[in-house]
Amino acid sequence: MSAGGAPPGRRPLTFRRLVGLDRSGGPPPETRRGEALHPWTVPNAIGFARLALIPVFLVVALQSDDGRDGFAFALFAFIAWTDYLDGMVARVTGQYSRLGALLDPFTDRLLVVCGAVVAFNYETLPRWALLVLGARELFMLGVTQAALRRGIDLNVSMLGRWAVWPVMSALALALLADGWFLDLLLYVGVAMTLAATARYVQDGVREVRKASTST
Repeated sequence: MSAGGAPPGRRPLTFRRLVGLDRSGGPPPETRRGEALHPWTVPNAIGFARLALIPVFLVVALQSDDGRDGFAFALFAFIAWTDYLDGMVARVTGQYSRLGALLDPFTDRLLVVCGAVVAFNYETLPRWALLVLGARELFMLGVTQAALRRGIDLNVSMLGRWAVWPVMSALALALLADGWFLDLLLYVGVAMTLAATARYVQDGVREVRKASTST
């Protein structure tokens, strides 16, 4: 172990790194392309639980009369916030894995899509914005798959990380109440996600060009 209790070659765990504000130095080596999946870790156990709860949320929410249900809200909020938890657990324990790097964004996107399906079904949020959001998530799934086939990792940007929260907040709160503020949250989140998507596309094109020039 190096000074500060960090493994050799890894930066000490400061408060900013613990809560995810300091992501300098790039992703951990264990999460990069070509590394073993290492599914049996504590953070991945949290990830599996998050994924398993998504269909439960969808069933509960779609059984409500008007799209508003306290239990559905609690499930959605739990699944959303435990994404933050498994990241903190990974940083504390050092149990990073390739599977975790792939599983977390997939689970987040699936949760957003399911939340949008509920909001669209009951029209608790503007449907046009939900359609844009759904199209963006499907597009990103396709881009991610294409990038993986080409051996390219699209690292999540800070803008992309922050964009998740207004979107998820709007979808979660729409399970409890209505109002213009929820519409505004969704609009802000959609705008941020579209800006983040443009960055991902730029990064992907840059990596493809770099790979083609090196061969």
